[in-house]
Amino acid sequence: MMFGSTQPETEDNKWRRQLDRFVKANQQELAALFWGLRLENGDSQGTIGIDLQPQPHFVYCPQAEIEKLNDRVENRLQELLGIIENNKPETEVVMIGIGKGEVKLIQFAPEPAPQVCFDQVGKDVDSLLELLEEKMIEQIVF
Repeated sequence: MMFGSTQPETEDNKWRRQLDRFVKANQQELAALFWGLRLENGDSQGTIGIDLQPQPHFVYCPQAEIEKLNDRVENRLQELLGIIENNKPETEVVMIGIGKGEVKLIQFAPEPAPQVCFDQVGKDVDSLLELLEEKMIEQIVF
């Protein structure tokens, strides 16, 4: 594939494009949620995921489960595991999108940093979860 060219939107990749648009439109709130959940749980629960079925909602993806999945798919998730392991939560957000039996890495460096986003948004984690799940349901048609 040439740089700059885009693939036609098929049913198989439509969810990815919708998820990309959702993340781009809601970076500050997602960064705030990422930081708030990190404050509450550290990384003890795993990586935050966005599961699109049966309707979009947030889940935790425990490290051990990602490693098991990586084994089942012949180490095709090795790069994903490396990115998760080397995540710098002070400056970047890492999440996993889950849809149509596939996973997609969500990674971005918000401006301002996640901690500042959390302070600026001024909502608690439960309020952020509710707000973002409502927006996902409206914006991501699966």
